[in-house]
Amino acid sequence: MPSVPPVRPAPAPVRPGVPTTATASAPGNASDADEPVGAVRPARPVARRPVVRPVAADEAPDGPPCPACGTPNLAGRKFCRRCAAPLQVREQPAALPWWRTVWPFRRRVRGGSRRALRRALLVLAVAGLVLAGFLFFPLGRYAFEDVRDKLGGTAEISPNGVSASAAAPGHPGSAAIDGLTNKYWGAPALGASLTCSFGTPFRLVGVVVHTGVSKEPQEFRRGARPTRADLLVTTKDGKVHKKAVTFNDKPGKQTVRMGISDVRSVELVLREATGQGEGRPIALGEVEFFRRT
Repeated sequence: MPSVPPVRPAPAPVRPGVPTTATASAPGNASDADEPVGAVRPARPVARRPVVRPVAADEAPDGPPCPACGTPNLAGRKFCRRCAAPLQVREQPAALPWWRTVWPFRRRVRGGSRRALRRALLVLAVAGLVLAGFLFFPLGRYAFEDVRDKLGGTAEISPNGVSASAAAPGHPGSAAIDGLTNKYWGAPALGASLTCSFGTPFRLVGVVVHTGVSKEPQEFRRGARPTRADLLVTTKDGKVHKKAVTFNDKPGKQTVRMGISDVRSVELVLREATGQGEGRPIALGEVEFFRRT
């Protein structure tokens, strides 16, 4: 008959919270010695305390002081040994000149290759302005002088001499610059001219003309008077500027605005007239010239 192996009893259920070492260490307790080990709650971890490193004895404070707290530090340190502030302060950029703060030259301070590009563009812009000044110099000078004429004052200037190409008896050319409107230069026909010369060149800004034999309306209608003329202005370089002028057929002064520099002489040539008749010369009562002051 075959042998039957012995049957081992089933292990008892595990009781939580009872360590095996405790039951096994108790003498004379056979039932507790066979019980298995139960689950144990882990202990709470304890954080490690920081270790304070003492300052070495040879770390003498012979360096520059900290800009934040004033603590001396060793030469070569980048941060303060007390407050950890940076010891090497970044240098501030130099202040820009005033013209760099005005548009379009206003910019932020940067480094790099773009600085050369900006300088090249600035040089090109200046060269372009200089070239434009040479190309448009006459127009620019005319605009500049015109502004000065409008903002500046004026003063009357008298000619040094006067001559007429033709004159009616009793009405010479000098009567047109004597300051009296009841005396006049009488031109016998159209095409006659009156020339006034000046000793010193000046800037001519205006010419005032009084037409007719008188400024009284009734006397004015009885005589012949010019309605259109040419002003020929000669400058000191010999250049002649021509301007056509139309006069209103009424008594009183009529202003012709000019703007010519270095004037030496002015010639007035009669082109058209009204009220002409037998024994009626074309009357030009007065001519006045004004310069810029």
